[in-house]
Amino acid sequence: MKQSMNVMIVGVGGQGTLLASRLLGAVFLKEGFDVKVSEVHGMSQRGGSVVTYVKAGEKVASPIIERGEADIILAFEQLEAARWLPYLKKGGRVIANTQKTDPMPVVIGAAQYPEGVLEATTAAGAELTAVDALSLAVEAGSPKAVNVVLMGVMARFLGVEYDVVKQAVADTVPEKFREMNLKALQLGFEAR
Repeated sequence: MKQSMNVMIVGVGGQGTLLASRLLGAVFLKEGFDVKVSEVHGMSQRGGSVVTYVKAGEKVASPIIERGEADIILAFEQLEAARWLPYLKKGGRVIANTQKTDPMPVVIGAAQYPEGVLEATTAAGAELTAVDALSLAVEAGSPKAVNVVLMGVMARFLGVEYDVVKQAVADTVPEKFREMNLKALQLGFEAR
């Protein structure tokens, strides 16, 4: 890993963003970095936007990531990738689930889900890695494993050994879900 890393994990309530932030924090701690994690919930319990900041480095003073500072945005949903794009640094990477979760205006028929959301991220200059994490999570054994699939995808770009990420998952998830989550991690890591 480089000297420091700023990662934003974004999604909607109930997608497992908070577990992903704990896993990522554990990875950075295992690598010997100072780590700060900040969770911002919004209307998370009602499917609203959720963002978590994870900062790692030799010494981290604040967990907050400002506009233009994120090395990686890990997006659990397409619109959330677009919403937080201004926080990505020039040359940064967006790792996005291709899944769409309709926001309330779409649900009630007042708006339509926009087309070309992920394409707009690359047009804005971001490096994009888009994966159908939901299908891979189902293959691993549960649609709730989307978060760990996305962690597997992100593991390719963190600059740490895969085994460090694997151990963080093994240490963090409950034993009865461990095998499924390790499979989800591997499927995400291998996704292209």
